[in-house]
Amino acid sequence: MNKESVGIVETKYFHISEPIKLDSGEEIEDVSVAYETYGELNKEKSNAILVCHALTGDAHAAGWHEGDRKPGWWEIVIGPGKALDTEKYFIICSNVLGGCKGTTGPSSINPKTGKEYGLDFPVITIADMVKVQKKLVESFEINQLIAVIGGSMGGMQVLEWMVRYPTMMKKAVPIATAALSSPQQIAFNAVGRQSIFSDPHWKGGNYYESGVIPRNGLSLARMIAHITYLSDESMDIKFGRGLQDKDEISYDFSVDFQVESYLKYQGESFVKRFDANSYLYITKAVDLFDLTVNDSLIEGLKNVEAKVEVLSVDSDWLYPTEQSTDIVTALNANDVEVSFSEIKSNYGHDAFLLEKGQLNFILANFLSESIVEDLMMENIATIKATANVQDAAKLMLEKHVTHIPVVTGDNKLIGIVTSWDLSKSIAMNSNHLNDIMTTTVKYCKADDSIEDISRKMRKFDISCLPVVDDDMTVVGLITTDQISNLLS
Repeated sequence: MNKESVGIVETKYFHISEPIKLDSGEEIEDVSVAYETYGELNKEKSNAILVCHALTGDAHAAGWHEGDRKPGWWEIVIGPGKALDTEKYFIICSNVLGGCKGTTGPSSINPKTGKEYGLDFPVITIADMVKVQKKLVESFEINQLIAVIGGSMGGMQVLEWMVRYPTMMKKAVPIATAALSSPQQIAFNAVGRQSIFSDPHWKGGNYYESGVIPRNGLSLARMIAHITYLSDESMDIKFGRGLQDKDEISYDFSVDFQVESYLKYQGESFVKRFDANSYLYITKAVDLFDLTVNDSLIEGLKNVEAKVEVLSVDSDWLYPTEQSTDIVTALNANDVEVSFSEIKSNYGHDAFLLEKGQLNFILANFLSESIVEDLMMENIATIKATANVQDAAKLMLEKHVTHIPVVTGDNKLIGIVTSWDLSKSIAMNSNHLNDIMTTTVKYCKADDSIEDISRKMRKFDISCLPVVDDDMTVVGLITTDQISNLLS
């Protein structure tokens, strides 16, 4: 097994006890979420990244399951030394609501009937998927993610996170996606759904008991969709007009061309791993996705606070670059810090799953361009200079910290007290903070670079810095532990 892999992994499950209120107004109860994690969550719970999967993906983004012939779907960027470095970051990936790979969906058992939901499962949206993801993230007691990253439908989830929970992530990377589904994109999904509806084995969604799935309809839906994931150039390079297992045209309706055989294989292999009803619900959620407000994307993205990197693929005709630049334009109009990169590839839409070099380069650079604000702890404990040593000791024990900024009544920094200072108070036989606290305290600003702050800490041999604004108001705290998790 490759030393850059996370190795053998297992899918875990999280149960949400309270009902989830959906955008449709309906509620769904007893939601189970399948998820995987890679790397270790640090003690500050500040090194987590959420990865969102595409339409027919799942929670298995990296590593290997026992007996698997291939690794997780984003093995190329997740693992030691890769862009999503599991020696630095704690990576979370979960199967979406409505899926069929462990998270509650139409093939799950309805607790009210004891049978599969089928079409009794409520219509869901991308926002509903994100609500469920947020519950999972909060179960780790994570207050803020370093980043949310995903491609295609995963990119839609990223955009929804940016809008719905703007302070929950510091950075965001939507890849090969759109802020709203276009008529052409809706049309492809509609044809795919119609192919399932027309399969006699679909039985109005109630095919579970019969044991006979709508194989032909689902296979055809996948074949249609798969064409949109490729580019004309990639199909020409891969297949051209090559014949499949024959030397000349047969002049009947059997498979003549290699591309026909390839699509047939894609369809047949897909029905072995995916549920037809889940395909209906998830494609419908994609169709419903629209972040505009009053027909304005600028209005729809006005509350975004994350630093954003938007990626597109130059040969992607399913989610063309124009839709990515629309997102960039709207974010720029809202003074959001945003950058844009276009992956050069002949793979088409699937490039976000295949272009290892470009993806690792772009993602690693974006994640490593860190400032203090990206890592600092917020809502920290502070203490007034009028407090006594016992108050400081109790606060350190309660908050599990070794450094507490000393502030004025309006939260202006005037000093710092450490656990070492508490020891000094015993030697001095003093119970007053004024006698032991450091008043010539070193500090930093939220927009200082991590590299500069790291050098400053080494120079003065200190392990913690208060973070202040231009008025010397304390806004956070940064430690060498946090920095060491980011920098190698």
